[in-house]
Amino acid sequence: MSIPVVTVGQSREDLVGGLERLHGPVTVVRRCGELAELLAACQSGLARAAVIAEGAEELTASLIERLAAAGVSVVALSDDAGEESRLRSIGVVTAALDVDSATLASTISDAVGQLPGQGRRRAEPRDSGFADTAAELRPTDAAEEPEQVPAGDGRIIAVWGPTGAPGRTLLAVNIAAELAAEGKSVMLVDADSYGPSVAASLGLLDESAGLAQSCRLADQGLLDAGSLKRIAAPVFAKATSFRVLTGITRADRWAELRAAALSSVLGLAKEIAEVVVVDAGFCLEADEELSFDTMAPRRNAATLRSIELADTLYAVGAADAIGVPRLVRGLAELERAVPHATPLVVLNKVRAASAGRSPERELREAWERYGPGRGIEVFLPSDPRACDAALLSGAVLFEAAPESALRLAIAKMVCSPVQQNGKSSVIYSRARRGLKR
Repeated sequence: MSIPVVTVGQSREDLVGGLERLHGPVTVVRRCGELAELLAACQSGLARAAVIAEGAEELTASLIERLAAAGVSVVALSDDAGEESRLRSIGVVTAALDVDSATLASTISDAVGQLPGQGRRRAEPRDSGFADTAAELRPTDAAEEPEQVPAGDGRIIAVWGPTGAPGRTLLAVNIAAELAAEGKSVMLVDADSYGPSVAASLGLLDESAGLAQSCRLADQGLLDAGSLKRIAAPVFAKATSFRVLTGITRADRWAELRAAALSSVLGLAKEIAEVVVVDAGFCLEADEELSFDTMAPRRNAATLRSIELADTLYAVGAADAIGVPRLVRGLAELERAVPHATPLVVLNKVRAASAGRSPERELREAWERYGPGRGIEVFLPSDPRACDAALLSGAVLFEAAPESALRLAIAKMVCSPVQQNGKSSVIYSRARRGLKR
């Protein structure tokens, strides 16, 4: 099988001529004058590999992810050690500028073989290097496979809920605080691309937009653990602290939160924190993919990617006549958008005034009749006085209202033996006795 290749630029020897003289392993189907032309050719399904001898400094993680989804591997030629490291960090295969043609052809073959879905193609290109249709050249399911995050010791907890302010940020902030109070290193990430509010909840100046900064560096392959620590703002509470990547400062900056870049950010966060808590947005729509411009960013990419990568997912809804139906419909949308997600259902703002004299019993019975086949894991009581005190002071609940019923319920939920892999926790019992951490 001959692999169709597009190229841009020239190496120290005749790049195209050397590959053509091999007569078989690869076939150069187009020489491009610039990177934009090469990207257009790849998106059209013309090639399965791209060799870049000039313009590699313009490559980003988002571009590489899109090309991989189209079934195209990228090989860049460079003699700059720093640039090679950057390119490898965003998924580009590198080779020396003066690489011989046989070695380059072998590198291209290896790179193509490493693409997701290569073993499940419905059709392969003909020996001439061309296919009858662009569809034959594209992997049938590469875009459906979840993004792989760099290995790390930490775990990701995502908090999601439908529209209507059910308490996503409240829950995410206080989950981070409770775990930090238990002695874990925690990073809180505001990935809401519609209404980020973690910074305001904690009394932080959010002009820096820490997550956008991190994604920008990750997209360019320049983010490392040290720079992520510098960008993340420290938050200090009583006898504990955790780090926060603040959200975008304006809703129109959502395009900065690219899925590939966010994956890299969360992967690095797992390396420097035991727990990464993500406050995700509400919207799960992916209709942007129907745009004529297949390279366009997706408005809800940050939310979808956060849910895809989460080790634990909390689905939170308001415990009233509006919030419960929204959560039921939202869980159905979640199952379609991220089929492998297994959310833990949390009903927030539970109170007799909106759910009846025995609110938990009434809600559980209603959920069993109309719910989407999974039970309610946690009921969080309504405690507006404690929430107002925390918001007014820019603090977390265990600092502003340590004995509140809501704080106790969140502590029990997060630090239960189930969530701690069978290890019992003492924080809830301490909170019950009113001890302040």
